[in-house]
Parts: sequence; C-alpha cells; structure tokens
Amino acid sequence: MKRQFGVYGMTCSACSARVDKAVRAVKGVQAVDVSLLTNSMKVEFDENITSAEEIVSAVVKAGYKAHVAGEEQKAVKAEPKDDTKFRLITSFAVLVPMMLLSMGPMFGLQLPGSLANPVVNGIWQLLLTIVVMFVNRTYFIDGFMAIIRRGPNMSSLIAIGSSAAFVYSVYMLLDLAAQGGHGHEMAHYYFESAAMILALITLGKYFEARAKGRTGAAIRELMSLAPQTATVERDGKECVISASELRVGDICIVRAGESIPADGVVIAGTGCVDQSMLTGESIPVDVSEGMQITGATVNSDGYFKMRVEKTGADAKLMQIVRLVEEAASSKAPISRLADKVSGIFVPVVVGIALLAAIIWAVAGKDAAFIVNIAISVLVISCPCALGLATPTAIMVGTGRGAKEGILVKSAAALETIHRIDTVAFDKTGTLTEGRMQVIGFETAHPKFWQMVASAEAPSSHPLAKAAVERASEAGCKATAVQDFRMIPGQGVSCNWNGEEVRIGNAKMMADVKLPSASKWAETGATVLYAVCGGKYAGMLAIADQPRREAQEAIRQLNEMGIRTVMLSGDNAVTANAIGAKLGVSDVRAELLPEDKERILAEMQAQGRRVMMVGDGINDAPALTRADVGLAIGQGTDVAIESSDVVIMRDDITLVPAAVRLGRKVIKNIKENLFWAFFYNILGIPIAAGILIPAFGISLNPMIAAAAMSCSSVCVVTNALRLGRAKILAGVSAVVQVPENREEPVEDNKEEEITMAKVVFIEGMMCKHCVAHVEKAIKALGVEVEVDLEGGKATVQGDVTDEALRAAVTDAGYTVTDIK
Repeated sequence: MKRQFGVYGMTCSACSARVDKAVRAVKGVQAVDVSLLTNSMKVEFDENITSAEEIVSAVVKAGYKAHVAGEEQKAVKAEPKDDTKFRLITSFAVLVPMMLLSMGPMFGLQLPGSLANPVVNGIWQLLLTIVVMFVNRTYFIDGFMAIIRRGPNMSSLIAIGSSAAFVYSVYMLLDLAAQGGHGHEMAHYYFESAAMILALITLGKYFEARAKGRTGAAIRELMSLAPQTATVERDGKECVISASELRVGDICIVRAGESIPADGVVIAGTGCVDQSMLTGESIPVDVSEGMQITGATVNSDGYFKMRVEKTGADAKLMQIVRLVEEAASSKAPISRLADKVSGIFVPVVVGIALLAAIIWAVAGKDAAFIVNIAISVLVISCPCALGLATPTAIMVGTGRGAKEGILVKSAAALETIHRIDTVAFDKTGTLTEGRMQVIGFETAHPKFWQMVASAEAPSSHPLAKAAVERASEAGCKATAVQDFRMIPGQGVSCNWNGEEVRIGNAKMMADVKLPSASKWAETGATVLYAVCGGKYAGMLAIADQPRREAQEAIRQLNEMGIRTVMLSGDNAVTANAIGAKLGVSDVRAELLPEDKERILAEMQAQGRRVMMVGDGINDAPALTRADVGLAIGQGTDVAIESSDVVIMRDDITLVPAAVRLGRKVIKNIKENLFWAFFYNILGIPIAAGILIPAFGISLNPMIAAAAMSCSSVCVVTNALRLGRAKILAGVSAVVQVPENREEPVEDNKEEEITMAKVVFIEGMMCKHCVAHVEKAIKALGVEVEVDLEGGKATVQGDVTDEALRAAVTDAGYTVTDIK
C-alpha cells in the first residue's frame, strides 16, 4: 500500500537523503519518495511485513520527526515559522553593535569609556555573540547531531565553523584577562565571525522557506474553480443547492454562462462548453444528448440538463488537484554542491586539526602552541565562504533576471535550469495567440461578408466571432435574419434576404458541390463553407495563429542544443502544422492534463531534464511535474503558482533567456566554490604548521581569519559580476512588426480617449471568468482591473468602446454598458 507522511527537521538535500536511506532500510518498504520541498514523504510498503508506525520510528531514529498524514494533509505547506523572522531580526540587530565594537577601532572609531579596554570590549562581544548563538541554536543542535549520526550536512559546517571562531575568541579573551589586558589586540577576537555566519545563513533560510509554500497556493487556486452552487431538479421543481450537496444521479440544469457543477452526461438540450481549463483547446465543444461533460468547465452558449455521475474526489477537477499534489511531493530540489562535499570536508578538517595537535604534542610543543595550531586549522576552514558561495550567486542572479522580467521563485529552480535539455511548451496561449482569426477566405457571392456577418452574429461560438470580426473589418455589419438555427458540431443556418443561408463544415454541406480547401486544411485551419440559396458562396479558413516571437524562441533553444516539444489538447493536424511552422522538434497532440504530466514523467524516466512552459490551468500538473515549471505572467493564477519561474512579460523569447540565466548562475556558483576551497586547500596545511620545519612560517588564527574573510570577499565580488551578465543575447534582434491589415472604413468612427472606463459585464461566474475577461482586455494594450462581485472591469488606456465591447464579447460575455 501507499501512504503519505509528514517529515520535519530536514534542512538540506543531505537530510532528505538520510531520511530516504533510513526508510529504505525498513523491511517491507518497496519505494520511497522524500520531498524536501513539501516536507513530506510518500512510501509504498507491504503492510503484511511492516507498518506506518515502524516507518515513522525509522525516521525518528534517523534524527527527524514524522507523522502519518491524513487525506487532507497530502500537500504540506512549508511557510517560514514565526521564530525564523524573529531569529533573523534579532541576529542582525545584535550584529550591528558587535561590528562597531570589533571593527570600529580599525576604521578610526573611538570607542567610549571602558569599551576601549580590550577585556571589557571582549566581554561585551562575548555576551552579544551568545545571544546570536542562542537564538540560532537549531544549527548547533542539528549540525552536531548530524555529526554524531555520521551524516554531516550544511548545518554541521555552520556549527563547527561558528563554534571554532567562538571557542578561539573565548580562549583569547581568557588569555588576555589573565595577563591583565596587556600584550594582545582586540583584533584577535573573532566573535563577529561566529555571529555573522549564523545571521547570513538565517537570512538565506528565511527566503528559502518562503519559496517552499507555492504548491499549497496552486492547489487552493485549483479548488476555487469548483462551482459553489448548482441548479437541480427535485420533485419536479428547480432549486439552487450547494455544489457539495450534489449526489450521483442528480439532474442539474446548466444555462449559458454557468459553470458545470460536476462530471456527468447531457440528457436533454444542447450547449457549447468551454473546456480550456481542462484541455487547453481554444475552441469550445458543442455538446448534445448523451455526451460526457466535466465539472468546472463553462457552458458559453445554450441550455441543457445533465445527470451527475461523479462528485467530490472522483471528479476530474479533483484528479487534477491530486496530480499537482503528487508531482510536488515527488520533486525534490537538486542537491547543493556544498552539501555534496560537506560529508567529506568536515571530518577531514577535524581530522587534520587533531592530527596536527598530536604531531606537535609529540614534537614537544607546549599546550598554548598546540591549541593555537588546532584552532588556526578550524578557523581557516570556517565555512563562511562555502555558505556564501551559493546564496550570493542566487541572490544576484535572481535580481538580474527580475530586471529582464524573469521571476525565479526558488533557488532550486536556478540550480536545476542549467541542466535542462528539453523544453516542453503548451500550445494554446503559449506558442499561439489563444484566439481564433480568419487567415484566409474565398468569395463566390457579391455580398459575401454581409451574409457572413448576418448569419454568424447570433452565435457566440468562437469561430462565428472570428468570422463576424473579419466581416466588420471589411466594413460590413450584421442585418436581421429569420429562422436562425445552430446545429451542434456542424454550423448555423438562417433565412437572410429571403434566401436560405448555411455556414458550417463540409458535413453540413453534403448536398452542395464544394471546391477543395486542402491548402488551408493542411495548415491545421478550420474551414467553414458558406452556401446561399443552395449554391456555394465562399469559404473561410480560421485558425489560432502562432505568436510572432514563438519561432525566435524555438530557434534559440534549438541552437542551444535543447530539444523542444509541443504538448497540445488540439487535434493532430492543427498541432503538427503549427509545430512544423515554428520548428519544434517533437509534437504531441490531443492530450488531457494527465497525458501532459505522464509524457513529462516518461521523459524524466529516460534521463531527460525537462522544463515545462505553460499559461493555463490545464498546465498545472505538468508545470509541477517538470524539473522546472515556467509560466507566462499573463496566464492563469494556477499556472503561475504551480511554476518555479514566471515570465512577467508576455514574451516567450525570455524562455531561452531564463535558461542562459540558470547556466550563468550555476557556473558562478562553481567558481565561488572554487575560491571558497582554494583558501582552505592552501591555508589549512600552512595553518597546521607544514612550513614551520623548513621556513619557520606559521599561520596564526588572526591571519587564518583574514584569509577566511578574503575568500568571502572574492566570492561576493565574483557573484556581483552576474549583475552585468548578458542573458538576452540574440533576443534583442526580435522585431515586433504589427500586422499589415487594412482598417475598416466607418462613417462614424469613435474617437479614442485616454480616461478610465468602466465596462459593465454580464456572465462572469468565477475566477476562471475573470481570467478570461482580463486576458481579453489586456490584449488591447491597456491595463484592467476586473471586479467579479461588481460585475465590471475598470480600464486604463487608449481604447474605444467598440474595441472593448468586441473583446469582452469575443471572450464569451455580454457588455451591458460602458461609462
């Protein structure tokens, strides 16, 4: 069986590896998946051999805490604890006066009164350091316990480094006091080093913890999509109930603009269901009696009754939620380079210090000399630079990315991006515009556009809206028609100017001889034929066009040696045509959210490091499953919350830029680690006294501390170079050229204005609707704030009322007024 556990006390990848090892050692355990990201663990075991209690016991024996998670705890949120902020503030508040006491005299600062006395000064530094060490005692507890368990980690390095500096400083203070305060300088104290290590590490841990709570937010956003109410038929009457009260077999009524309350089947009526949250498909699906429908999707047009078949945990939306949870719990951050070497570095340094002490003791040196040698070794190996190597590069790198509109939400993402060899893109809204447009047409009727506008105007189908929009651009407006009918899955028919008009697919025109439309069909476009009075009148080719910058982004990734994959819920013909046009290496079509997540898992099983790029709710499981999830900033909140990286501008050429940023950051980290270890490799033997016999040269703790500080300066200086890194190489060459389209000729064209406008909208039912309206209006190049409860949108920017009305209508909603 499989069980979920909460695991606490893990601070680095070495900790998660130790938990993994301890649980795998339990008899009967078949598979273990430990997530440092969510502080959770998924274990598959034979309940006839072992139990959940034995697994918890194994974790506790390894030095961590664990509990069996309930169903409601499958996604453990990892927000910073309250004491983390307290420890951070306290550490830096104490560090400021300590630095004045220790470093002030070096810069000419005259300390008042008795503070100028080395012993009194040292006692104050001692007391302040004890405060910092006490509030950050968790590092010492975890670090030394890890050494006792023979599994040193980053906390071990912090603990031993801070302790070494502290112990040496106490020794020097006692020695100075014994001599009456004469013969030594205050610069021999290293209390500030002990405190500085703890303060900086606490700062990094605080920001790291804040970045670990994203998955819980993504799940809450997914849950918010579920409709709150449902209209049901009971005892022959309609009544509105809470959606949570629905039962299998209930008959629900769904009107235009309403969300479908649960998974089920249509038993009467017809509708046009927007399934973009589920499949990413830009074209709503016509549904009729006997067809399956999914909860949380939206009926954009029509009226039907449905029978509920799945509710609660069995519904499709909840399945997506589970996918996000499971993907999150199985994805652990990449092991930090410092953690990889800590298991060797710490015992080696301690061993060298002990060996040096023994050798000099055998050589007949006094106790003071031996202690001086041992402490020098430990001080010069103080992991301050080692601890700074990664966070400084991460901090500067994320700042550099933010300037270009690349928001990195965790250090783990930057540590992983550099190894990406595959980038998978969602199609609709990511590689394409996400809206239908007429890309070609053929006319065989003198009033073709007038006919198209009139026949399609009563329909709210996206294909009809695209046709009406193009007719409007041609200067034609709709006129009244009679006997309008919408035929699900085929098209529309009506009586226009006394003649029967039909506009739809080839199936609808079976009785009319039609010309070939292969030149458009092969490109993946949807072809609509027009028939007037039983005779062919023309055709329209409608498609969701690729973004202009998409081809450039794909080209850059291909040149970087990265395989590109397009994942789409669209049909294979359309997806393959768009993929070929953009130069994508691999195209996968007709996919559901679980298919996308599964394909990414398969790629990872083959050893590939995958980045997923998406913008929709349907992309959330794949974004979370990927080694790195990257969301487009103008996409849905769920996609953004599920991702590791967010592009704040609606420009996917920043995708290759994000990869370059990751590569430059990891290269910088490796350089920093080189400098951090360079001083240790050079300084430790000297500190141990290897040059004393031949040259009489020794490295006392003061020089050792100076070398340690020098290594820190080198690391920070090197990290600052990332602030000037060129991550947009080649991107600046992309020129956005507006489409060369003729403006429609209108006698009374509305003058554009720049004041704020309030658009009153009917049909918005949930956050999903808000996202649709917001995206549609932002596409006009203006700022917008949508108020769901007030049923309105406040718009700032140069835009006409006609353009606003058209954008909102195209999104599937009704504008009642504009002020």
